[in-house]
Amino acid sequence: MISPKAPCSICTTRVVTGVGVPQITAILESAVEARRMGLPIVADGGELIIYAPHIHEVSLVHGAMIERIGYHCVQYFLKQWDKFKAEPWGTMAHSTHVHGIGTYDEKTGRETPRVRVTLATGISEATCKKINLGYRDWRTINPADYANREAEGIFYEPKAGERLYHLRQKPKWAGGA
Repeated sequence: MISPKAPCSICTTRVVTGVGVPQITAILESAVEARRMGLPIVADGGELIIYAPHIHEVSLVHGAMIERIGYHCVQYFLKQWDKFKAEPWGTMAHSTHVHGIGTYDEKTGRETPRVRVTLATGISEATCKKINLGYRDWRTINPADYANREAEGIFYEPKAGERLYHLRQKPKWAGGA
């Protein structure tokens, strides 16, 4: 998903790339807000690529805990509740915002999220693997390559995060009435 204060972001139904603020958390909050609004951001089985080279931390608030438990679909935690019940529930809720709906097979230990999430950020490949997210070198992505590809199922929105959090009226401190 896209950061709420993104100066430039890319959304697609199969691939999403965005430029954000200093934490993955901000990007994930945009995804949650979009879901509440009923906006289809990524198709089932699609991939969400978070393009934000300047991001070097997963979360200032939840970082250490997320690195311990990772990002997973809801069923992953529910079907292994005894293993996770002592973890802070807010952190587990935050963890499920990335993959959201998905499945977890207790017999095989296989988790199948609805959407694959890949980070193209300053976060290392090792950390991405540790937190159960994909990794892509941000230097291999040119955001302009995603423009004008709607016929392929790719939607480009240069200010997607801004559009999700845009207020109807600007507050006085932002130059509004």
